[in-house]
Amino acid sequence: MTRNFLTGLLLLALGVAAVPAAAQGTVRRHLVYFRDKAGTPFSVAQPQAFLSARAIARRTRQRIAVLPRDLPVNPAYVAQIRAVAGRPQVLYTSRWFNAALVSCDSVTLARIAALPNVRSASTLNRSARPAQPDAPTQGAGVPAARTLAGRAFYGSAYAQNNQIGVPGMHDAGYRGEGMQIAVFDAGFPGVNNISPLQPLFQEQRLASTRNFVDGGTNVYQRSNHGTNCLSTMAANAPGYYVGSAPKATYHLCITEDDYSEHPVEEANWLAAAEYADSTGVDIISSSLGYTDFDAPSPSYSYSDMNGRTAISSRAATIAARVGMLVVNAAGNEGGRPWHYISAPADADSIISVGAVDSLGNHAPFSSYGPTADGRIKPTLSAMGQATSVLNSSGVAYRGNGTSFACPVLAGMAAAFWQANPTLTAQEVIAALRNTASQGTAPDNALGYGLPNFGRAYNSLHPNNPLASNQPTAEVALALYPNPRGAGAVMLVLPPSLYGVPLTVRVLDARGAVVARQQLPATNAAEVALKLGVLAKGQYLCEVSTGTVRQTVRFQQQ
Repeated sequence: MTRNFLTGLLLLALGVAAVPAAAQGTVRRHLVYFRDKAGTPFSVAQPQAFLSARAIARRTRQRIAVLPRDLPVNPAYVAQIRAVAGRPQVLYTSRWFNAALVSCDSVTLARIAALPNVRSASTLNRSARPAQPDAPTQGAGVPAARTLAGRAFYGSAYAQNNQIGVPGMHDAGYRGEGMQIAVFDAGFPGVNNISPLQPLFQEQRLASTRNFVDGGTNVYQRSNHGTNCLSTMAANAPGYYVGSAPKATYHLCITEDDYSEHPVEEANWLAAAEYADSTGVDIISSSLGYTDFDAPSPSYSYSDMNGRTAISSRAATIAARVGMLVVNAAGNEGGRPWHYISAPADADSIISVGAVDSLGNHAPFSSYGPTADGRIKPTLSAMGQATSVLNSSGVAYRGNGTSFACPVLAGMAAAFWQANPTLTAQEVIAALRNTASQGTAPDNALGYGLPNFGRAYNSLHPNNPLASNQPTAEVALALYPNPRGAGAVMLVLPPSLYGVPLTVRVLDARGAVVARQQLPATNAAEVALKLGVLAKGQYLCEVSTGTVRQTVRFQQQ
């Protein structure tokens, strides 16, 4: 089934029930559950053997004990599987589920299931997948419209940030410094190349990369969706695009194979969550969801959306129990027959994110609650309709989906936690929820509504509140993209240039006029320029009304 991630999250097909074994020789991936952890060499008294110092510190701050659930699987049990005839491959193990993900054929699986320490096994995918080409890079789509030049610091990301109080948060000095965010998605092409994300590398804030689909650490491939989502938090190109947590540290994890729809992707989510836990991650941002998937794997029903059935939901719940803040997209089924949230958005103790437009209205596609057992969902909402994101070429455009609302909110939550470091993850959720726009009257469309950094912060600091934001002074006109490539250029007009004819001149470094254009009077916030072919170098764009003249510099690549 083809996915179109550029319009947001398409709910991915996954489940948990066992699938009948295929004919001998067909290699599949299976989740093999062990009976116990008896005889394990690991101990809850020595967590440093399997958890990083940062992971232990996160638990200690939140008064969370290390439990037998956290112990790695018994290495002897894993060795027994590897010794079975048929050359089974153990891809990774799960501490929380006391299980191993094993790749083998059905005959080998039967031998594994007969081992005395194996409790059961569940087949997670149809067959081993051949090597796949990278997901095609999506086109730029509709360029993201700019806001007024007075908001030009954030570029096209201003509206989604402003809606939840991010500018005031940044003004107060909270941009995610010291916080670690793991992003689970289907690929991150271009992240290592595009300019707005280079500060991650220059400032050594890309802590790790893991590919749970193909193995290894190469994540700069496959679907553009992860790049879109990451940009809403991590991008830091003032005047062009600034995300909600531009100074946080990130871990990038590919968990989703967008060429197929099977339960193995939920097992990948589980493995990534355990990895995030062990490295000391604070926040998981996951723009993924699971409802139905390819035959012969059985699909979920709405009754399964109870937080206790789906692999990913169970994993998300445990991730919350060990002190991580899990933020997950609610899903895009609001206008479809499914209608409801997907897994793991049904998990309790996490933030499930619905989508709104720039005015705070429920986006028609955003999935509704409640969970099957009657809990309010989504938890909170953020801008997911016409959200500005960056593609793998660094071009900003607008897309729809709870996929994009999720990381916008996750970045704000990270900086809010930075501002209130003594809170537990659950106290962070409570503070954001209780002060959100529907904090006293939640519903199953927006949940508790739109959170706001300023309101939440001030509720915790009534004797030292943040100063009210003052109206932003108008800034000179802006131009994007800057640097300019071969495409169109958009000119962002301040209100002082509205309603009058404009003369545009482009001057090169020597002061020679190389392009000229007359613009009719308009009240639009931005207009397109026709500059033609320009040689590489620095240019000055001059816009005048006859009595008012403003300029902006740009670079031609």
